Amino acid sequence: MNAEINDHSFEPSAGDSLQIRSLTVKRFIPSVVPPAKPSARLIIAHDPFAPHSEKIRALRTELLLRRESATQADVVALMSPCAGDGRSQLAAELAIAFAQLGRPTLLVDADLRNPSQHRLFGASNQAGLAQAIETGNPCFHPVEGLRQLSLLTAGPTPDNPLELLLDGRFAAMVEEWRSTFDFVVVDTAPVTHYSDALAVANLVKRVLALSRAKHTPYKESSDMLRRLSATRSQIVGAVINHF
Repeated sequence: MNAEINDHSFEPSAGDSLQIRSLTVKRFIPSVVPPAKPSARLIIAHDPFAPHSEKIRALRTELLLRRESATQADVVALMSPCAGDGRSQLAAELAIAFAQLGRPTLLVDADLRNPSQHRLFGASNQAGLAQAIETGNPCFHPVEGLRQLSLLTAGPTPDNPLELLLDGRFAAMVEEWRSTFDFVVVDTAPVTHYSDALAVANLVKRVLALSRAKHTPYKESSDMLRRLSATRSQIVGAVINHF
């Protein structure tokens, strides 16, 4: 799958409705914490029928058609080479789009270096993924207006981000999410600067690769794909961001 999020077309009755019938309904009640509120940057949360929202749903449809299991969550990590590629925003928009199907969806900020999801959702970042790995008690934020979406922020930057993402406790947490949610979208740190995203990719197995037109150097994109090939992950699609 190769996609450009500025020029997709979308037929809502084709892919989505076919896949919805195959999904397993689950019940999930997140921890009681103050609700997050999507910022105006997340257009799909505020104007689902805007042209940009249609393009996100088109990408969602292509991912649904590549869904591996109807009984376990489809877990996908978003990866890009550089900061400023638009990775965090696309991760948030995809998670919103999945939640709008009416299915339990989790958005995880695994960028433990310079996280963005708490800013995109106006959520507290006092406790997040880093602390969840250490304590085994994730603090999920409900999201205002999106009953099926839960957000796990990154939390304060730890001293050992890569080691935490390689920790068996994180792997166990991901496996638990597979049986709790229908969709899990994981934001990651830029690959050029850190190996964190490769550790996440090796664990979740499915990757959506992103680059940004007129921003991401070709060499950096090529190097990311080369490094990904050394993991046990599958690249389910590539997106060129023009937004």
